[in-house]
Parts: sequence; C-alpha cells; structure tokens
Amino acid sequence: MDPLEARSKYVMKGVALYHPVTIERGANAKLYDVNGKEYIDFTSGIGVANLGHANPELIKAAEEQLKKLWHMCFMVVNYKPYVELAERLAKIAPGSSEKMVLLQNSGSEAIENAIKVAKQVTGRPYVVAYENSFHGRGTYGYALASTGKYKPYKTGFDPLIPGVELIPYPYCYRCPFKQEYPSCGLACLDYVKNWFSHTRVPPERVAAFIIEMVQGEGGFVVAPRDYVKELKSFLEANSILLIDDEVQAGWGRTGKMWAVEHFGIEPDIIATAKAIANGLPLSAVIGKREIMENTSPGSFGGTYGGNPVACSVAIKVVEIMQRDRIPERAAKLGDIMRKRLEEMFEKYELIGDVRGLGAMQAIELVRDRRSKEPAADETMRVINKAREKGLLLLRAGVYLNVIRLHPPLTIEEDNLMRGLDILEESIREVVS
Repeated sequence: MDPLEARSKYVMKGVALYHPVTIERGANAKLYDVNGKEYIDFTSGIGVANLGHANPELIKAAEEQLKKLWHMCFMVVNYKPYVELAERLAKIAPGSSEKMVLLQNSGSEAIENAIKVAKQVTGRPYVVAYENSFHGRGTYGYALASTGKYKPYKTGFDPLIPGVELIPYPYCYRCPFKQEYPSCGLACLDYVKNWFSHTRVPPERVAAFIIEMVQGEGGFVVAPRDYVKELKSFLEANSILLIDDEVQAGWGRTGKMWAVEHFGIEPDIIATAKAIANGLPLSAVIGKREIMENTSPGSFGGTYGGNPVACSVAIKVVEIMQRDRIPERAAKLGDIMRKRLEEMFEKYELIGDVRGLGAMQAIELVRDRRSKEPAADETMRVINKAREKGLLLLRAGVYLNVIRLHPPLTIEEDNLMRGLDILEESIREVVS
C-alpha cells in the first residue's frame, strides 16, 4: 500500500499532514522522498534539526550510548548522561545566576513543568500567557491553556484548565490597540499594568508570565527589546517569575544560543526542547537555583524523561554548537535571508512584512498593504508551488498567512540561496 494511503487508513484524522510527501531519508539540509525526489528543507522538522539531518557525529553519540544503556528511569537510579547534560545546560544558560535542571521528553512537557515549578515555589494560583502564542498541544493542561490561538489547538477541548490568563502580545505589525511602535509608548504593557492587573488578576496572585521572545507558530513575531526589559522590571517589582519559552527559538536559531540573549535580561525559568537533541525526544526546564531547589521531591519527573540516549546526543549537540560557533553561523545565514526577503518585499506587494532574528526569518503575506488583509490562500499556493520545485516551507500566524523559514543552521550557502530563489519564483508565479 502507498504510504500516504496507509496513513489515511490507519492514522487518526486529528494528526494533520502539512506536505503530502513521504520522506525516506535526509542528509544535512536535503530530504529525499520514497520516489527519490530531492527537497531543500526549510523546515528542519519545525526548528528541530538545527545541526542537519543524519548528522554523523550525533549518530555516533547515539550508537555509543545505545551499546551501554538504553533506558533506566532517572527516578529509580542515577546515570551519567542526565547529570552531565544538566551540568552543561546550567553552565550555558543565560545570566549569572546558578541554575538547576529538569529533563523531560517534549516541549509541551517542558512548558507544563516550568509552570508547575512557578506555581509550587511561589504558592500563587495564576499564570499569564500571550495571545497568538504557542506553548504546546500534547497535554490537556497548562501548555494547551497557555497557547494563545484557538483553532486548531483548542477545538473541542473546552473548558480548559483554569488559572491561565491571556494578554495581547506586542505584535507591532498588527497592534490590537491600533498604535504605531515606538510612538505607542508600549500601550500593550500599559494595558497590563493599569487595566488587566485591576480587572482580571492582581499581581500578588500571579506566579509567572510565560513569553516567547520570538513567537514561533505565531509567525516569528519579535517582541520589542524595550517591552521585554520593562516587562521584567514590572514582574520583579511584583515578585512574579518570568518563564522564557525557548522551545522553538533556542539553540542558536536567532543568532545567539538563546533568543533571550538579544534582550538584555535574565529569565527566572527557561523551557527548551526541539533542537536540544536534534530530533530525539528530549526537553529541559532550566531555572535559577533558588527556585529549582525549593521544589518538592517526587512532584516532578517521568518514566522516560532524560533518556540516556537522547541525553548523550544532546551533550554532543552542545559541544558542536560551541565548537563550530553555530549561533554565529545562524546570524550570518540570517543576514543573507533577511537581505533577500527585503528585496522581495520591494518587488512584491503580496509581502506585507519581513521580520525575525538570525536564521528565524519570515514574511507575512497580505492582499493589500494598507488594510493588511491576510492572504492565507495565496500563502498556501506559494508553499505548494515551492514544494513542486523542491523546497519545503512552513506557514504560521494567527491567520495562517506567514511563511517562516527554518533551514538547518548547517545548511550550505548554495542550498540556502537556491531555496530562496525557489521561494521568490513561487511568489512571482502566484502574483502574476
């Protein structure tokens, strides 16, 4: 049976399919389907394969660990890969504070546990998240409730867990307050301080704010630096913790190891996953020591969390990131991408906005630049044409009208340029 037919027959409909192709193998920034067709990968499995597909050093690390210890629950016995990775994560985390670490399996679990830490340590019941955010769909708890988009993630799951409030993100291209940045005076933060805190939840009842410095599924929306700095000051004044969601933006993607490093603050807790083990199931919660050491023994953990094979691969990921200066390479790739996208912006009225940090770049497509009417259908047509030409892309955004570029950070420059050429060719065909 054809693999796509088999999927249609045996895989539940709730698991969507983005590209109707069946991939058999990958090599760095290239993917090959079962028919032998080659694709340039601008998805990295949604920002996961930052060090490329079938990276030989990571394969070797996995093989060596498989021969020694495949699995033992970390709550039953201690083992070295978990502890060694925790030490490395604590040392590379941003800021001068000492850190402690919890390892889990997925981004959703990292978010879930970061929120649990904040609530348990502060004794406060509420968490504040952002509209147009994505913090996971794998758990029917805090991760899903914190996600700031209803369809498709929350469809049919109401009511969600209580105690999570959503506020507007500083999405300056589509400001919900109809203001222009920077003349707005950070109206969205003023709303939190002077309205939300009086009408919804007072600060003394809030355990944490959880924020993506660059919204991933939201369409690579970058928070203004002054917003983040003033938000942190407000939270500190009210003894509220800041949880930094680095699930998609971390691991060199933005041109620094952590996206938060662009903003000049130190978060209290970091949740990270995706690229941490380049595709093996692993995630981490990294928090300040004074927070993490005050958690209750036995209230955190999991059978598979911190699997020794995944941890060994993640240790090698850290080594390669530092040795090969991957974040710096991402910054260079990002400059190339940004220049091409801005050139496209000048040529094609379909592109309403170009944004991102480092190699995390996106274009938002609109039918009219003045009204900013989302061009969702045109976005999908561009993506479909690109796939036909051998380029895999992702869309995102609250209106599904954003094309986000997520190539491996090890992509060869000629493949990057060819991918950008295909993107432009596809846009040209859609607008002509």
